[in-house]
Amino acid sequence: MNRRPQALINLQALEHNYLQIKQLAPNSKVLAVLKANAYGHGMLAVASALKQVDAFGVARIDEALALRGGGVVKPIVLLEGFFHVDELEQIVASNLQVVIHHSAQVDELLAAKLDAPVRVWLKIDTGMHRLGIMPNEFAAIYQRLMASSNVQGPMRLITHFSSSDDVSSEATVNQLALFQSITTDVSAEHSLANSGAVLNWPDTHADWIRPGLLLYGVSPLQGYTGRDHGLIPVMSLVSSVIAVRDLAQGETVGYGSSWLAEKATRLAVVAMGYGDGYPRAASNKGEVLINGQRFAIVGRVSMDMITVDIGSAAVCVGDEVIFWGEDLPVELLAEKVDTIPYELLCNISSRVQFSYSNQPET
Repeated sequence: MNRRPQALINLQALEHNYLQIKQLAPNSKVLAVLKANAYGHGMLAVASALKQVDAFGVARIDEALALRGGGVVKPIVLLEGFFHVDELEQIVASNLQVVIHHSAQVDELLAAKLDAPVRVWLKIDTGMHRLGIMPNEFAAIYQRLMASSNVQGPMRLITHFSSSDDVSSEATVNQLALFQSITTDVSAEHSLANSGAVLNWPDTHADWIRPGLLLYGVSPLQGYTGRDHGLIPVMSLVSSVIAVRDLAQGETVGYGSSWLAEKATRLAVVAMGYGDGYPRAASNKGEVLINGQRFAIVGRVSMDMITVDIGSAAVCVGDEVIFWGEDLPVELLAEKVDTIPYELLCNISSRVQFSYSNQPET
């Protein structure tokens, strides 16, 4: 049995989640978001498993080139566009698509000498106030791009929602209305819906949806888990018990003696720590699953180990310990440590071993 911390990636669950998402937006194409190493799941393996999606989205060119180098031939969209004009040559050579989101990018693209035109997704800032051209710039920039031989037509139009996970907020409705008012006279495919909008705002599904977290079986909505949406977590973070020891009443455990035993108990020491990407903020807050039973983390999470109060339970050295997965959703840990599941998934370190099941043949 492998005693190292492992991230077990269930690619069959990934396919299941894709099909569930398609049921929510049956008339939309799917741009699957694979940035940040597929939210920590392994970009190449995830891309290979998602055979039915229409395109992939990444943040930066190095991610796109890693996919191309791994044999991925589907369309790839650079969601942050190009960072420097020098990247355009590689974008053309690797047949990548770009999001254009500010006027300097427009100028650089139009002035470049390219061997072939580039497919452009023109991003409009409708209220996120991060990336995107301003609404009053749209008409002029759209016409400039459409008139250029460096742009492969037709363009696609894109925006990003700031609060799609909150059904009580009017932000999404307002952003949608602004987007529609700006683009009403333009014939182009639209992409608006991120994971939250796929769930909450069907009027935003349009031509392309951009699911990220949903694909991995995790909910973007506070107070929900992926299971609530019919999804299956793709990642299980696991390790094993490396020691079991008795602790007398009144004794403390770990750095800073932050936990004191109110009665005699037993501790399981587990090979997992913040050096593996498990959050130190889970000290005296987190839970783990051992042999189907939940136990509390006691004491501080250290670099390589945690301690768990197992009481009188039949826990032995070598037993598997689940930190999150199908029976212990990562969303619950995120809530306990006041963060979001995105961060927990992306923070798994390189010393954790990744193991893929139901991996498709290449």
